[in-house]
Amino acid sequence: MSITVDGIAELKGLAGSELGTSDWIDVTQTRINGFADATGDHQWIHVDVERAKEGPFGAPIAHGYLTLALFIPLFTELLDVRGVTTKVNYGLDKVRFPAPVPAGSRLRLSARLAEVTDVPGGGVQIAVDGTIEIENAPKPACVLRSLSRFYA
Repeated sequence: MSITVDGIAELKGLAGSELGTSDWIDVTQTRINGFADATGDHQWIHVDVERAKEGPFGAPIAHGYLTLALFIPLFTELLDVRGVTTKVNYGLDKVRFPAPVPAGSRLRLSARLAEVTDVPGGGVQIAVDGTIEIENAPKPACVLRSLSRFYA
């Protein structure tokens, strides 16, 4: 379910609102391997399936930064801001990875638009509090605050 707003004024009206929960996304070994290739991080706990079975997590796990990178496609399911010329990631606050994500897991995002503040240049900065859940797991994969800027 996506919330669509037309322009910055409508976006400001959503401050403090729950944005909902995304659909599930699969974290396959193929996705993990692709992320390893893209970043050069081929640590065995991510890409060596047989060795990872004997490791501390009992299976290969996704990179924490892969989990974090999945925030964007999951978030775009929740909020569509129209009537702006530019959308940019500005940064992250308080990122934590409470639980590993085993290969074959499914993740989804629950998010809240915590703040909308004016910035120079005719734009706003949004702060989104997000929790990336692992299906059937007691702890989330990632808890974060994402900062983005939108310009008219």
